[in-house]
Amino acid sequence: MIEITADNKLKRLIIVGDRVLIKPKDPGDRTASGLYLPPTVHEKEQVQSGYVIKVGPGYPIPAPVDDEPWKETEEKVKYMPLQAQEGDLAIYLQRNAIDLEYDGQKYIIIPQASILMLERSEDLY
Repeated sequence: MIEITADNKLKRLIIVGDRVLIKPKDPGDRTASGLYLPPTVHEKEQVQSGYVIKVGPGYPIPAPVDDEPWKETEEKVKYMPLQAQEGDLAIYLQRNAIDLEYDGQKYIIIPQASILMLERSEDLY
């Protein structure tokens, strides 16, 4: 798992909306019977796993327009937070993933709706 420190550049990334930045786990090179598989075989599997590196602010909540006319309007956007947290192991659908390379590392950006399951280690927090 990669930790966000002052040394790396991940702090500068801002994930937008309901998106999640994931560092994919390295799949095993070998099958149970001992056959070595190329990386493209694992990349084409529908369900993948990886560690959540950063999460977006969440789903935007619309401002109430039917509110009292004398009330001051707030310009600040409110969000419903995502379930995923930094450090979680996410099991997600590959078909909705956007692959990218940043600073020599492979990452994936997916919407929260593509995450099937999260594994959270409570002792990390």
